[in-house]
Amino acid sequence: TKSRVVLTFVVSRLLSGFWSSNVAWKHPMQTHQCGGLNDYMSSPQGSSKKGILPSLEDLLFYTIAEGQEKIPAHKFTTALKSTGLRTGDPRLKECMEMLKVTMKTTSDGALDRHLFKKCVQSNIVLLTQAFRKKFVIPDFQPFCRHIGELYDNAKNMSGGQVADYIPQLARFSPDLWAVSLCTVDGQRHTVGDTKVPFCLQSCVKPLKYAIAVHDHGTEYVHRFIGKEPSGLRFNKLFLNEDDKPHNPMVNAGAIVCTSLIKVTEHTTTKSMQVMNFMNKLAGNEYVGFSNATFQSERESGDRNFAIGYYLKEKKCFPEGTDMTSILDFYFQVKSVINLLFAAYTGDVSALRRFALSSMDMEQRDYDSRTALHVAAAEGHAEVVRFLLEACKVNPVPRDRWGNTPMDEAVHFGHHDVVTILRDYHNLYSPPESPAAKENAEKNLDSML
Repeated sequence: TKSRVVLTFVVSRLLSGFWSSNVAWKHPMQTHQCGGLNDYMSSPQGSSKKGILPSLEDLLFYTIAEGQEKIPAHKFTTALKSTGLRTGDPRLKECMEMLKVTMKTTSDGALDRHLFKKCVQSNIVLLTQAFRKKFVIPDFQPFCRHIGELYDNAKNMSGGQVADYIPQLARFSPDLWAVSLCTVDGQRHTVGDTKVPFCLQSCVKPLKYAIAVHDHGTEYVHRFIGKEPSGLRFNKLFLNEDDKPHNPMVNAGAIVCTSLIKVTEHTTTKSMQVMNFMNKLAGNEYVGFSNATFQSERESGDRNFAIGYYLKEKKCFPEGTDMTSILDFYFQVKSVINLLFAAYTGDVSALRRFALSSMDMEQRDYDSRTALHVAAAEGHAEVVRFLLEACKVNPVPRDRWGNTPMDEAVHFGHHDVVTILRDYHNLYSPPESPAAKENAEKNLDSML
């Protein structure tokens, strides 16, 4: 905990001080023909052409090409990553899709000026901003090296202990350590064990607050929750002088905040809507749910139930709130991790990592849906084939509504997936042993 606080403080100082200064554009790939983008844009020629997008596309090409007539695609993506942007950035979707299509038509994997313009024209404003070093961190690579040094220093700190108030959390290795950064301009950097799933727990509180404010507005939310620090531990059973939780970041405030989310919806519908909201916040990257942690939270959440009943007595909830279902929803939202969403996004690489780490690929979520259910519903034929061929999963598991992956594929019209599943249906012989039956009921325990 101490190391994370120190790292956060140092990073915030870097962001607010040295790294926010304007630095002259000195890209390592700077062309000898036309100089840097900043130099050009401040010149009379550049000033007269600022509003002409094709000139920006040409200039970007010459800047990266270093006097050559073609740019290897990998050189462009390397230069892009050096600015802090990633090829998977949703804002660059059109550019990356066009680049992928264009690469299929070239024999040498390189782009001439015409093909380059064709690829970048949809996102030229963002790309120009990146290569002109107009992001909040102009020199991103030196910044990343500083973060790496801070990461290595903090990694040697062994104080503190893994949270043990929930059995599943106590199973985490204390040696895991990762840092992931995203600036306001979308520059990203990760170092360490960033591929290991972890439960958000109390980190989800500001996200729940954001959802509640998104649904109702700040004024309505703060009719039920205060804004000031309490000066007490986060899980204290204590209200302010107006009989409200002090703020959304203490447990009492987070529980009330949960009661404000999608008030008219059923708990299951709420959960899916919150998951979708978080998935958007994560740029459609991995977000998932741990049924094991949810059950553990529910079984060991006596203090939170006590807080809930106290809040109910003080009439802190909106009228008509079912306190018990709100607590269930509260525990569910805290149990967010990321297995089934790897199947949802079609990320075979992530699923392969999970399989190689001896994870049970037939784990189920709170609706008894498996990764195969999700992949079939989304039409990810490659994921379905990987789960069936490499992982040897059961092709006919049933969820809480009795639906199989085949039912999902048929319902959503994914005919190629239906064909794959039908072939495996004919070959599959269900196991008879009690151990196999028990295995079919496994949840997401092995991810923690």
